[in-house]
Amino acid sequence: MRTAYQLHPIYYFQSRRSSTKYHGSVKLGGWCSRQIGFTRRDQSIRYLTPIRKTRLFVISSTNDGYAYAPLLEEEHNMNNAPPSEPETFFSGWSPPMFLWRGLSVIVLAGQVIIRTLKGKVHWRNTLQQLERVGPKSVGVCLLTSAFVGMAFTIQFVREFTRLGLNRSIGGVLALAFSRELGPVVTSIVVAGRIGSAFAAELGTMQVSEQTDTLRVLGSNPVDYLVTPRVIATSLALPFLTLMCFTIGMASSALLADSVYGISINIILDSAQRALRSWDIISAMIKSQVFGMVISIVSCAWGVTTMGGAKGVGESTTSAVVISLVGIFMADFALSYCFFQWAGDSLKNCV
Repeated sequence: MRTAYQLHPIYYFQSRRSSTKYHGSVKLGGWCSRQIGFTRRDQSIRYLTPIRKTRLFVISSTNDGYAYAPLLEEEHNMNNAPPSEPETFFSGWSPPMFLWRGLSVIVLAGQVIIRTLKGKVHWRNTLQQLERVGPKSVGVCLLTSAFVGMAFTIQFVREFTRLGLNRSIGGVLALAFSRELGPVVTSIVVAGRIGSAFAAELGTMQVSEQTDTLRVLGSNPVDYLVTPRVIATSLALPFLTLMCFTIGMASSALLADSVYGISINIILDSAQRALRSWDIISAMIKSQVFGMVISIVSCAWGVTTMGGAKGVGESTTSAVVISLVGIFMADFALSYCFFQWAGDSLKNCV
């Protein structure tokens, strides 16, 4: 038996609420069909449709007495998504990595200061980090300062002996160690040993999502990971600097006495005449600032690590380099502030 079909006009459903007129009953088919019943002739029935425009062809079939409306095409988004905003000049721009990390250093330093003033410090972790930065770093710091002191003694003793200024050697060595060599050399050693460890540890925790676990458990990662390291480094580095100054002067005096025949008493007496209390205090202040620079930069580079094991290695290397640059910049600024008007310390040594 042949089926007869008739093609009826196209219907557009353009809004959520609309109305139409149709003579007879209609059965909708195709994608996402909805039941729309028309029971009487020339009667307008209101119905709900999606926001998108849909184009339908109504084909009459003589088999069942109903009209079939298959979906032929749709002109708008199926998910009713809002139209995308026009692209602007900065829509696809992201800040470079160094700028992002530089801002993270400032933000992290502010968070550490605020959390410390509020007393939200994990003291047990702070003591563990203090032991790690202080006693476990003493050996390498003292060994480095001893050889640096002996190397400078070789340079100074030869030149000052030719000028007949043997009694000024101790004063020059003491001023050099207290003002510059002691804090800078100690900070460089700590940056290579401790700063790299901080960056590697926090970077590994970041890429393995352990910091997110701390947040889920209700702990602030700044309180538990960053603040203890900053406090420990700032407290331990001044004492390490003082010990390195003592060992450096002792090694210089021993070398001058054993190799060049300049008495230890002459070296120590000259150092005592040249040194002022402010020289030792400035060395302690410098080392404390250097410790803050090392710890904050290393922690900031660690918590901003991305890219798995490769990112951890890159963050560790970059943290040490930036820490050294920060140490030298801070040393220049502090030396300019502390010793701009100095210049008469060696008068008593001549």
